[in-house]
Amino acid sequence: MSKPNTLTYTLEALAMRLGYAVFGNLPIPVSSGLFGRLARWIGPLLPIHRRAEQRLARALPELSAEERRVILRRMWENFGRVFGEYPHLSAFELEGPNARIELVGAEHLDRLRDDKAAAFLVSAHYGNWEALLRVAQLRGLDLTFVRREANNPGAEKVLRSMGHWRGRSIAKGSRGGREMLRSLSNNERLFLLIDQKMNDGIAVPFFGRDAMTAPAVGRLALAYQCPVVMARVERLEGARFRVTAYPPLKFAPSGDKEADTLAIMKQLNEVVEGWIRERPDQWLWLHNRWPD
Repeated sequence: MSKPNTLTYTLEALAMRLGYAVFGNLPIPVSSGLFGRLARWIGPLLPIHRRAEQRLARALPELSAEERRVILRRMWENFGRVFGEYPHLSAFELEGPNARIELVGAEHLDRLRDDKAAAFLVSAHYGNWEALLRVAQLRGLDLTFVRREANNPGAEKVLRSMGHWRGRSIAKGSRGGREMLRSLSNNERLFLLIDQKMNDGIAVPFFGRDAMTAPAVGRLALAYQCPVVMARVERLEGARFRVTAYPPLKFAPSGDKEADTLAIMKQLNEVVEGWIRERPDQWLWLHNRWPD
C-alpha cells in the first residue's frame, strides 16, 4: 500500500525547490520585501489569523482593536520576510559591505565557543530566528539544533540543502531526548527555540496564564550543570537585524529537581515575554501556546 500524501509531498517539495531557486536569485531586499508583502496581504485572510487575534487579545488586553490589527499585519509581514530571507542567510555578514546583522553581547557566544563544554543557547520565534544560526556560524560556534522536522521528508531535504545550516540537528521527540543526553555528554552546545506548546510538558506562567512548556532545558541544565545563554534576533528594518546574546542565566539548585526545573523555565518564559511585550509584532502569534 502506498504511503498517503506521497504525490502531495512530492509536489510540495518541488514547489519549494523552485521557489527557493527563483527567490534565491533575487536581491535580498527584493526577496524579503516581496514575501513580506504577500504574507501581509494573504495572512489575515487565513483561518489561523482569527486564532492569532484571540491569543494576542488575551495576552495583551490593554491594546485596542486597531493596535492589535496593526501588530498582526506586521507579524505576517515579518513571517513572510523570514521565508524570503531563508535562501539568502548564508550571505548575511556581521562586517563589511554585506553586513546585515549587528551583534550585541558577542562575548557570551564566544565563551560558549571557547569553553568547549556542554551548554544551551536558547531563543524564540522572534524576528528572524534563523539568523542566530548564521551568527553562531560566523563566530565559529558549533551548535546542535534541536528542532521539529518538516512532516514532508522531501521538504525537509530541500530545507537542509537550500538553507544556510549545515550543522548537526536533533529531531524533537522521545528519540531526540536521548540524543540530547548523548550530545551533552559529548560537550556539544544545543540550540533550542522554547516558545512552542508541548502537551506533555510542565505548566509554566506565560503572560499570566499557564503554558505547557518543554522542561528539557531546565532538567538537563541542572543534571549537567551547564550554562544557559539566551539570545534574540530583532528585525530593525527590512532585512537588517540586531542579535543580542545575554549573560548566562543564574540559578542556584536547591536539591528539589522539580522545583528547580520550574524555576529555570519560569526565568526563560519571563525573558521571552519581555521581548514580546517590547515588540509584539516580531513574535509568531500563530503558535497555540496556551490551552484553549
